[in-house]
Amino acid sequence: MSRFYFGGSSSASSASDSEDDSLPYPTPLQRSDFLAPNFSPSAYLSSLHNRHQTLEDLRSELRARSQLLNKELLDLVNSNYQDFLSLGSSLKGGDEKIEEVRVGLLGFRKEVEGVRKRVVEKEEEVVKLVNEKVQIRRHIAVGRALLDVEARLSVLEERLMVESAGRSDAAASDDNFADAVESDESSDEDGEGGEDSQFVSLSKLQNHVQQYRLVQKSSEGIGSDHPFIIAQEARMMKVRNTLLLDLSTALKQAKSAGVDGLDRVMKIISIYREMDEAREAVKVLKGLKN
Repeated sequence: MSRFYFGGSSSASSASDSEDDSLPYPTPLQRSDFLAPNFSPSAYLSSLHNRHQTLEDLRSELRARSQLLNKELLDLVNSNYQDFLSLGSSLKGGDEKIEEVRVGLLGFRKEVEGVRKRVVEKEEEVVKLVNEKVQIRRHIAVGRALLDVEARLSVLEERLMVESAGRSDAAASDDNFADAVESDESSDEDGEGGEDSQFVSLSKLQNHVQQYRLVQKSSEGIGSDHPFIIAQEARMMKVRNTLLLDLSTALKQAKSAGVDGLDRVMKIISIYREMDEAREAVKVLKGLKN
């Protein structure tokens, strides 16, 4: 007969006691059962269904087993306590080895810091050189722009026969640039075809205005506060006044031609606009009406 006892009446208990007296005593729980790698408490308890033992007795036995294991663990720690404490000192040369490792690590750290410092210095040097290169390129670009302004302004002064004390001899002798402008003017004149010689050449006027505007734009790109650009303001003013005088003469000639000159009047006004001097054209026209 196999069953667990969970309580009941005293008469039932005494009857059961008389029946249990004939049953064999259960064997003690084996230590090896608890050492299994895949030990599961629920599975282990399920395997005890054939034990002739009450649930309370089983609990008592498990408590006793737990207390025994705790005592064995405490005895193990106490018996080996001194060995644990003397383990570090029992290692021969351990302190020396640790010191060697520490010194080696400190040396390695120092080398790494040195390499890092040199890398940072090189990085700063490269950044400085790159910035210098950028500045040099900017200066070169500005220098080329200044030479272009000087060359165009000098050629324009020569075409308009404007005298300028600040004119550069080097720029005035720039034959290649002058030939290019001359070629442009010649082609423009050919394109205009058959323009009356008694009138001022509109193709030349337009070419001069275009060169003047190019000088203005180049100067603005360099910066109006640049010392060289400031020094050329007087020259630019003379060129402007000369162009306006030529345009005024051309407008008067076209206006005096009556109906035949209306087309020229419109062209000249467009040249005024291209020069950004439309107000000057209005002034000249008003003066002619008066």
